[in-house]
Amino acid sequence: MTAILESTLICPVCAARHPQLMPTDACQYYFECPACGTLLKPRAGACCVFCSYGTVPCPPRQTGEACGDGE
Repeated sequence: MTAILESTLICPVCAARHPQLMPTDACQYYFECPACGTLLKPRAGACCVFCSYGTVPCPPRQTGEACGDGE
């Protein structure tokens, strides 16, 4: 299965949408919203900001591989 590499991060504070390319070799733990400056961090139980705030989960989650949360 080929992973989708673009996800749109949606800021929980200002609802701004930011299309981003996801890294394939590491989880992204932080993202600063360009619109309001909020530093997004993974929610409890999520491995990265894409799994927490993205429209598409990170590539490891999509392909069923181990992710940064120890699964």
